[in-house]
Amino acid sequence: MSGRVVQVSVSPGGVPKRPVPSARVTIEGLEGDGHRDREHHGGPERAVCVYAMELIEALRMEGHPVTPGALGENLTLEGLDWTALVPETCLLVGDVVLQVTRYTSPCVNITASFERGDYGRISQKRHPGWSRVYARVLRSGTIRPGDPVRLVSAGEAERR
Repeated sequence: MSGRVVQVSVSPGGVPKRPVPSARVTIEGLEGDGHRDREHHGGPERAVCVYAMELIEALRMEGHPVTPGALGENLTLEGLDWTALVPETCLLVGDVVLQVTRYTSPCVNITASFERGDYGRISQKRHPGWSRVYARVLRSGTIRPGDPVRLVSAGEAERR
């Protein structure tokens, strides 16, 4: 299954993250992206936060005023089976290789993106399949909107 990058987003810290035309991705994450709370965000195991455009659109249909980047994701993707992005899954994004490390926990900082402030709407525990995911960077490179994205096996990711 393949998809594409809809938006690449960074911020000096906090949300929303704003769209950029491209970003260099290293083991520490996207260059130009910062985090106010390094205990819960960033670092090699949480280098890149990823979310699905299809889920953003579904949330909008429920009445939530969410937009790409507003949930703190660095990459907004479309065209993938989101339920297949489980920990240890590898993604080829342009020439960058990412490996999903965990589901993210929603926090109060994204309250404004939800009707009645219900940021728990994207909790993996409460609503499986709706969470953002964190990923580590297995191969650095530059990512741009429009870049192709596809799931790859761990073996294929190692060969790249």
